[in-house]
Amino acid sequence: MKGINNMQKVISTENAPAAIGPYSQAIEINGMVYTSGIIGVDPATGTPMEGIEAQAERAMTSLVNVVEAAGSKVENIVKTTVFIKNMEDFAKVNEIYKKHFKEPYPARSCVEVARLPKDLLIEIEAVAFK
Repeated sequence: MKGINNMQKVISTENAPAAIGPYSQAIEINGMVYTSGIIGVDPATGTPMEGIEAQAERAMTSLVNVVEAAGSKVENIVKTTVFIKNMEDFAKVNEIYKKHFKEPYPARSCVEVARLPKDLLIEIEAVAFK
């Protein structure tokens, strides 16, 4: 689907959780892909994964799936933002993160938040080029 003077393309895949509000999984414009925050739920059922490691793994897998649905690849991700409910999980999240990204790693922000959708433990968003 095109928007903003036919310059913007909506990205959608069944291999990542569907939007649970009025937003797109990702938008591509001018060769850049901007994902929404992606959470650690089963894309088919919407069921949350158990624990921070499982949620982080699922969120990362879904993030990669969205970026690939846009015609890009994980190596083209240049910036991520990770939202976690408990900063005590930072090291666990880093271990999962390193499985999906190789050096040079994308630029990243990681912030602790009071609450995430569906009371999940992690959400991640990214910017990639095509």
